[in-house]
Amino acid sequence: MMQEKEKYMARCIRLAQMGRTSVAPNPMVGAVIVDEAGSIIGEGWHRRYGEAHAEVNAVQAVADPTRLRQSTLYVSLEPCSHYGKTPPCADLIINKGIPRVVIGCEDPFPLVSGRGIHKLAEAGVQVEVGVLEQECRELILPFATFHLRKRPYIILKWAQSADGFLDRFRTEGKPVRLSTDYTKMLVHKLRTECDAILIGSNTARLDNPVLTTRHWVGANPLRVVLGNGSKLPRTLRLFDETAPTLVHEGTLDELMDSLHARNVETLMVEGGAAVLHAFLEADLWDEAVVEHSRVQLGAGVSAPVISQNFVMREECHFGVTHVYYRHSASRIN
Repeated sequence: MMQEKEKYMARCIRLAQMGRTSVAPNPMVGAVIVDEAGSIIGEGWHRRYGEAHAEVNAVQAVADPTRLRQSTLYVSLEPCSHYGKTPPCADLIINKGIPRVVIGCEDPFPLVSGRGIHKLAEAGVQVEVGVLEQECRELILPFATFHLRKRPYIILKWAQSADGFLDRFRTEGKPVRLSTDYTKMLVHKLRTECDAILIGSNTARLDNPVLTTRHWVGANPLRVVLGNGSKLPRTLRLFDETAPTLVHEGTLDELMDSLHARNVETLMVEGGAAVLHAFLEADLWDEAVVEHSRVQLGAGVSAPVISQNFVMREECHFGVTHVYYRHSASRIN
């Protein structure tokens, strides 16, 4: 049975997820304020990058500020202790006289990383850390990867036939349709949650994709083409100015540096086969979204194979899409 602390922290996590498409490169964070009777008197989440943090929104939602002095603040991530786009949340908590703070996990960002907890404790605030810690760490995996590994959080995505092929062998014409209307919508939703989406120059030239979020509501990601840009016709839809497009002709390590410098926190790699294999062989991936179609091809371009040694967890959506996680949250430190 879920305990009271876990119940409120679970609410923080649900609130945090409401900022999934709008807070990067900041982390998703949710906060709940509970009075002595166990009633929620205020809650909030980080809504948009550059705007108020979750703790600020939760405090502002409390109708009677005097009740803050007998309350407990639950927050999924350690309150910040430095001036960035907004003032330190640790200072706000202290100034409002909130006596108790329950934190999901410590902030991996070097400018915070325990400093917020220390500042609160030094001011006499009762602090507890580690409630639903694993779940709270998973919530900020892209943020943690970006800051600690100095590269984007990388999601590999492909659809494969029931017999393990990405497509038929071809030099022209459209690819075999392996996705359903539902799974296509799921992929476009995922695109809205990523800062950039990448394909190889062969896929760009052969498939002429748009790589936008037209089947879901949300911003279009940066489109990245890996390979020789001089061979790509400027008439391709990737150059239609619907979304920005970056052509990269260097190594994957150079690409990671370039995307990190552009504040690209999450990158989705949509193939084709050569590009997917390159990322897998370089051990540059954190998550893989694999759609298993019921279509049989008989022959064609083989789909990548993920070693079971690396699978941490598996999910299933619409009966055919599987999500694999390369790293557990506890390993990003």
